[in-house]
This record gives sequence, C-alpha cells and structure tokens, in this order.
Amino acid sequence: MKKIVGILFLLLFSTEGISQGKIDGFYRGFGNLSTSFGLGFEDTPNYFIGTERSDIGRTLFFGSAYAAYGITPDFDINASLPFFVSNEKLRTQDVSLFLKYRLYKIDFESSKLEISSGLGFSTPISDYETGGLNDIGQKATILETRGMIHYQWNTGWFLTFQSGFSFKLEEVPNSLPITFKAGRALSNWYYDVWYDYQQSFGGIDYRETPPPQNFKEIGVDYHKAGGTLYRPLGQDFGIYASFSYTISGRNVFQGAGYGIGLVYDFSLK
Repeated sequence: MKKIVGILFLLLFSTEGISQGKIDGFYRGFGNLSTSFGLGFEDTPNYFIGTERSDIGRTLFFGSAYAAYGITPDFDINASLPFFVSNEKLRTQDVSLFLKYRLYKIDFESSKLEISSGLGFSTPISDYETGGLNDIGQKATILETRGMIHYQWNTGWFLTFQSGFSFKLEEVPNSLPITFKAGRALSNWYYDVWYDYQQSFGGIDYRETPPPQNFKEIGVDYHKAGGTLYRPLGQDFGIYASFSYTISGRNVFQGAGYGIGLVYDFSLK
C-alpha cells in the first residue's frame, strides 16, 4: 500500500485537459518522493461555442512531469509542469505548486475517515498565445483552495470528495471546482473512476464579442469523467494508463483523452 499511494496524483493540468482534482486522499509519508512522467493525446471533434455544440475540433498531444514529497506524515507538497503540442509547436504551460495538510483523522474498526485542506499556486512559464482554438490555456496566475473528505475501507476501496475556489489574478473568470472519485488501492493494483465539474463565474463566450476578442475573458465550464489504472512492475516502479471524456460544458472541447506514463518512488530519509 505504501508504494501504491505514490501514483495517485498522476495528471495535474491547469487547462481544460485531463483532470481529476487538484489533490488526492493519500499521503506519501515523511521523506518519500514520488515522481511521474506521462504522455497522451486528446481527440476532441466538437467545441461548445458558449453552450452550443459545433463541429469545430482539434487533436492535442500533451505530457506532464510531476513530483510529490512527504514533508511530514500529514503534510505533502507537489509540483507539476504540463506541456503540449498544438499547431505543430511544443509549448510548456503553467507550472503548479500545491500544499496539502491532513486536518483530521478517525479510525473505525474496518475503515477510516480523513479531512484535508489544500492551497495551490500556478503561473505561466512560457509566453504561449491566447487568441485561437489551438491555445493551451488562458495565461492566468491562479490561487487555489481545496477542502477534501476521504473515506477508505481496510479492503482498499475508497471514496473522495473535494471542492474549493480558483481565484485568478487576471481577467480570467474565477471558478468553482468539484471532484468525486471512487476506486481501490491494493499492493499490486490501483484503479479509480472520477467525475470533475467546473463552474466559472461570468466571463464571455467564444465569438460573443466583435474581434479582436480577449480570450482571457472567456468563461469555461465543463462536466468530465474518467479513470486511472496503475500496475507496479517492481518495488519502486510502475506504469499507468488513464482515460477521460469531456461530456459537455461551455467554451470547451468535447471528446476523449488518453494517457500513459511511468512512476518512480524514492525514499530520501
């Protein structure tokens, strides 16, 4: 179990790409470092102009480098950097840093309940464009807050709920995120399914205003679902596959995303 939990935060993106919540319900433990590197692509044949579905589509290739470290048994820090290939250009997006702290834990006879909080920060590290459907983000600096409830049985089954507030330090609309996740974490397998929702506060729609349109002011809402499957190949090494699908939303591409990656855990004690 201790080695499994190092892979539970595999993909962390600050765009409308694959998502499964900014924090997870598992802790690395003091002195343990988890790293992962993933690749994948999105096949999205439709785009919602506002909430109207259109036949505008794109294929987007992406990757992510991620690391998480256990500062104490109840305190984790993680960092990630996504990059994308869009319009035949490789571009890094927004570097992200997140702190997670376990506030409360109660053990029952066959299960446990944990409550955690999180605080995050992300900002662009490259001068990527914001002015078309091949954009990889809205180039916003974001402050994130999260609260999370995690319930886990001794059999490895778990349920997680998290929400919070995404405060953007630009003209990009603020947003409310909600994520549900259910799965099972065992010593030789990990798998989950999740649902992710975002509601932005205000903002304009694509093509709503005459050109030149400020893409940073576009409001993005979505309903997404997906899952992750992980298999260890040794004591500290493993591989994963992930799938996501954007069901509907506002100013967002609709379609499937696929990912694979490698995970390696270290002990720095």
